[in-house]
Amino acid sequence: MYSAIGAGLAVIGAGLGIGQIGGKAMEGIARQPEAVGDIRSNMILTAALVEGAALVCMVLSFFVAPPAA
Repeated sequence: MYSAIGAGLAVIGAGLGIGQIGGKAMEGIARQPEAVGDIRSNMILTAALVEGAALVCMVLSFFVAPPAA
């Protein structure tokens, strides 16, 4: 049960983080359209790092949580 809660929180956190990354990148592109390539590549790299951290959290939640009785 605890592992499912931990995995769910990791997914929710990653979703919120990637959503904010995308939103801020769109704001940056709207303010400075000539920098679209740099902003896009940084956005994709950062989103991949957030997704990797969420995956690690999900895996650790299954290993660290005590077994259900």
